[in-house]
Amino acid sequence: MAVDDPGVVDIVSIEPSGGVVLTISDHLDWRDSASHQRVLQEKINRYLAFVESGEILDGYPEAEGREVTIRIVTKHEPDLDGQRFFDRAKDALVQAGIQFRWLRFEPNRAN
Repeated sequence: MAVDDPGVVDIVSIEPSGGVVLTISDHLDWRDSASHQRVLQEKINRYLAFVESGEILDGYPEAEGREVTIRIVTKHEPDLDGQRFFDRAKDALVQAGIQFRWLRFEPNRAN
């Protein structure tokens, strides 16, 4: 399960607040930002179709009536173009009634 497997929804979870979160796990670096954005766009489109088609309810009937968020967890900090891509993705998804968040994965470091 990863960002470069566009046909798969990586992670579906329910937050304590009750919202459904669809997580995209993104391990790619941003050296070729345009290519990275295309991969993300394809994956986001898959997630959007998963929700809008009702397919989400086939596997997760408890998602019925809940707020949905698409969350991207990146291994690498996006470049400026990547950050702009995330802003555009958020605008488009919010218009479709889906929330959007992204964050950079920061493993816990026990000392």
